[in-house]
Amino acid sequence: MSPFLFWLFALLTVVFGAAVVINRNPVASALSLVVSFLGLAALFMSLNAYFIGIIQVLVYAGAVMVLFLFIIMLLDLRAEERRQINWLASAGGLAVALILSSQIFSVVGHLAIAHKAFPPLPGSTIDDVRNIGATLFGNYNLPFQIVGVLVLVATIGVVLLSKREPR
Repeated sequence: MSPFLFWLFALLTVVFGAAVVINRNPVASALSLVVSFLGLAALFMSLNAYFIGIIQVLVYAGAVMVLFLFIIMLLDLRAEERRQINWLASAGGLAVALILSSQIFSVVGHLAIAHKAFPPLPGSTIDDVRNIGATLFGNYNLPFQIVGVLVLVATIGVVLLSKREPR
């Protein structure tokens, strides 16, 4: 991937990630999160991690965002719009973010390895999907099944909690 495309997708991911936090409208925030996920998937694709990039789009930008939008529809958006912005907390959060950013830039600036170009990744002849599937269903079969049951129970709980009471 050319450096221009890398910086384009990295900037897209960071800008829309910040828009997730800054937007007051939850639907606009969720859509910003989708665009941020798509930029992240493009960055994974640039690293030749095609399986992770596709899973990023299918699972996160697809299924998780549908769940988020379903939860947003259950919220009372009018009560959220009436809330006032706490400027003191916003200024404190901005100050902490600036201090953290300066610390990160200071540490990265002093690392000698940070000034070198990253070597290209070697091409793999082994299928990523087969390795992930064999590991998932071999070594981690029980945890995978437990997570599946937990997701099923959570889905049933959301449906039962969101049912309207008859009048």
